[in-house]
Amino acid sequence: MDKGKSVVAELSASSSSLPSPSFYPFSKKAKPRKLVSLCLGTLGQHLEDIITDISEFAALFPPHITLAIMSIARRKSLLNDKVLTSLAESSWQILDISGSDVTDAGLATVANVCSNLRAVDISCCEKITTAGVSEIVCHCPSLEILRCGGCPRSEVTARRCLNLLKPKLNALEEDSWEELDTLDIGGGAESLRWLVWPMIDDKSKVTLAVECPRVTVNPQPSLFNLSGYSKVPIEALSSVPLDHSVVEDIDPKTWAVSAAPPRPVAPVNPNVPSAPPEIPMAERFRLAYVEREARLAPKRAKRERQRRRRAERDYMMVDIDARSVALAAQASRNLRKS
Repeated sequence: MDKGKSVVAELSASSSSLPSPSFYPFSKKAKPRKLVSLCLGTLGQHLEDIITDISEFAALFPPHITLAIMSIARRKSLLNDKVLTSLAESSWQILDISGSDVTDAGLATVANVCSNLRAVDISCCEKITTAGVSEIVCHCPSLEILRCGGCPRSEVTARRCLNLLKPKLNALEEDSWEELDTLDIGGGAESLRWLVWPMIDDKSKVTLAVECPRVTVNPQPSLFNLSGYSKVPIEALSSVPLDHSVVEDIDPKTWAVSAAPPRPVAPVNPNVPSAPPEIPMAERFRLAYVEREARLAPKRAKRERQRRRRAERDYMMVDIDARSVALAAQASRNLRKS
């Protein structure tokens, strides 16, 4: 009896030492994509065909859908001022226009509409200058994360924007501090806490460390920041796109093929005779069909004559009267020849 108990104890001990099923590979199955994500993927694959009319149907979509469409357009190199302003919603909290053709005018329009922006990525935007960044800082008081740099022109813009990011006092002397309005006391990016600038120069880094000690430059992924109070948000990590959470459930094949760059149009020389206008596709098909019919008409006529002779021959082989009439006619022709 004791021997049996010892065997049971050994089996239970050995079974408890095995790893749980969660440690085995492939134990977690990939979740199926949501229906709205599948629809967005289909829409994104054909975004080039509808991008010119996007302002007509953008108002029909909720804000999180328009944000996803903007992220897909950015990945397919289709994002510009017209697309951005057509999709902008006041409830947006993140704005990722990195590597796009958005200009200061488009960024200023969005800054007026989306005043609740918390994170903005303008890296690799060659058409964004200090004027556009000033609009973001002025109209978005909740801005906490800013991404910049990435290309030579954007690096210059980032260095010129340091004065905009520094906190400053608008009124240095007043008769009574009790009558001051909170909004009129200071300026600059007062809520900015994270600055993602991978190629920041030493001078700019020292300036930010001295005059903006609350701003962390290029934070690294960790549980706590240097002060040990708050976790580094994922939006402040340079290795993760700012709008990653927006398109996380969408198939990456949606933006695998980007839009082809527009073909350069050659200038028209009035002295050189212009080429004849290009024939429309429908007219090409019509001319090809007419040419094919004219080429096959003799063959069709020949086949029709053969079919008639074959039908007459088969008819004479079946009908005795018709066969007798044909033989009589042949005999009469032979008599005339003789």
